[in-house]
Amino acid sequence: MRKIIRWGTAVPLFFWPVLAFAQGGQIIDSGAEAWMLTSTALVLLMVPGLALFYGGLVRTKNVLGTMMHSFAAMAIIGVLWAVCGYALSFGKNALGGFVGWNSDLLFLKGIDSAIMNGYNIPEYVFAMFQGKFAIITPALIAGAFAERVRFRGYCLFIALWSLLVYCPLCHWVWASDGFLYNMGAKGAIDFAGGTVVHISSGVSALVAALYLGARRGYPQTAMHPNNLVLTLLGAGLLWVGWFGFNAGSSVSSSLDTARALTVTQVAAASGALAWMLIEAIIHKKATSLGVASGILAGLVAITPAAGVVQPIGAIALGCLAACASFVAISLKSKLGYDDSLDVFGVHGISGMTGAICLTFFIRPEWMIDAAAKAGGVWTMGQQLMVQLKAVGITVLFVGIVSYVLVVIVEKTVGFRVDPKEEMAGLDHSLHGESGYGLINLNS
Repeated sequence: MRKIIRWGTAVPLFFWPVLAFAQGGQIIDSGAEAWMLTSTALVLLMVPGLALFYGGLVRTKNVLGTMMHSFAAMAIIGVLWAVCGYALSFGKNALGGFVGWNSDLLFLKGIDSAIMNGYNIPEYVFAMFQGKFAIITPALIAGAFAERVRFRGYCLFIALWSLLVYCPLCHWVWASDGFLYNMGAKGAIDFAGGTVVHISSGVSALVAALYLGARRGYPQTAMHPNNLVLTLLGAGLLWVGWFGFNAGSSVSSSLDTARALTVTQVAAASGALAWMLIEAIIHKKATSLGVASGILAGLVAITPAAGVVQPIGAIALGCLAACASFVAISLKSKLGYDDSLDVFGVHGISGMTGAICLTFFIRPEWMIDAAAKAGGVWTMGQQLMVQLKAVGITVLFVGIVSYVLVVIVEKTVGFRVDPKEEMAGLDHSLHGESGYGLINLNS
């Protein structure tokens, strides 16, 4: 009898972590909540990972100034997202659907006790997870104009860019009433940010690099990375963090989560391997920078596709993205523009490759479901047109607004540093510091 009583009390305790109850009797899926909390932390880890990646690629005199761009984004966008970014991104359609709006979401005040229907997690968790995407996207742009911009100009630019580019685009693609979310049978496919994060940052990076002009001495003067060890470490942290980036975008702890995690791993490995093989064939040697670039190309390409392709599709997308990015970076010097750390070449090109080419590797069951929602017929060609339209709209919108913002910042607080400050290096001239002690101011 005592054993029965013990088991009777132990069984409810055993299952207690699985289901918890919020105020009002709403059920919280604590397994999904635990995974989303972990994913949120993993995506935030990507920001210092990006700082290391970028910091290792610039010259010694600019290492701290470059890494500061990533950490400043955590501060600036971290506050903006809580104040109004979440409301602009996930509120109901406003201004004709251009952006979202819900005054209850300002300062996140309206979600203090909210549990998301369908996901059964606190809305706070979802808001913070999405906020990490909002942080890393403008931080990615910084690599294009590294070593030549004012810190105050950069801070103003990312604040404006977040509100006027990122939030509207996020609303179009991921909000339930966004027009790209509802385009075609099941919307434009962007599982974890190929369009919202990577194409937008890549296009903005190209626009800024073209407007601001090349670094002093580029391309005549060799500008070697100061520490590829940092870059490889950063690439590794980005790879780890990307599991939260993609698998967390399922907003669950389910089969879809496992699928997204698997294809993320496979695509990253495929991109790295493809880049190594390309360099081995062309240059007769594989480089650490090439491996890091291949990892990123594969990760970027699988980001929009993580919810709809199988591992064979992930391998293909990783290879295609590595090839496309390698060609784009090779053409940069011939075209004469200075995208310092190849943001457009890796993020923009790989993002477009993934967003478009995923169409050819979509899971059969996804197409069957799309056909049912379309009234009986939905072909690969129709979905391809949806993807092409989404990419085209993103490129056009982001390109125009980014150009206007760069001009505004340059004409107001100033964006590009003067030649003396650039020669001295951002660390000394803008921050009064140096990354490694003594530096060569003429390097």
